[in-house]
Amino acid sequence: MAAQSQFAELARQLSAIGAVKRDLARVLPAHCPAGSAAVLTLLDRHGEMRMSRLAELLAVDMSVTSRHVAHVAERGWIDRAPDPCDKRSRILRLNPAGKALLEELSERYVQTLAGALDDWSDDEVGQLNTMLARLRSSFDCRGSGGRPPGQHSGDCPARAPHHFEHDTAAPAMPVTPATPA
Repeated sequence: MAAQSQFAELARQLSAIGAVKRDLARVLPAHCPAGSAAVLTLLDRHGEMRMSRLAELLAVDMSVTSRHVAHVAERGWIDRAPDPCDKRSRILRLNPAGKALLEELSERYVQTLAGALDDWSDDEVGQLNTMLARLRSSFDCRGSGGRPPGQHSGDCPARAPHHFEHDTAAPAMPVTPATPA
């Protein structure tokens, strides 16, 4: 296991990721704020869902989720249909216009990252991708249960493999919890 000082430095570096995320958010078009991009990304990644599930995935209040959903629906990027199991609820679906916007946003993110990391080798970018995927996997396995180091949940292998498949269903953009506007 790594030394405590290495974990302290990792914590500092991860805190600084906020600046990277803010720079990436600046490439979003004015008509598509980060909360809207997050809604579209989650619908693309997870498929159709109720607003309550979307709020859970965004980790925000239903009122905030409702504002984001209204914004993307007004612009024609998603469809809302009655839930066949509960007519009071709506099922949210990404539509072709939303998918096209996600492709544009993904291209903006890719171009921004390519410009910022133009002095990195393909191998260095690959190593970063692998290590970030491994970090994410380690947290996914542990969940938010606050388990001690080395203890994983019962449904997670003790050690993640050293290779990771990329999530090709998701656009190349970060999904962050939206904040109230």
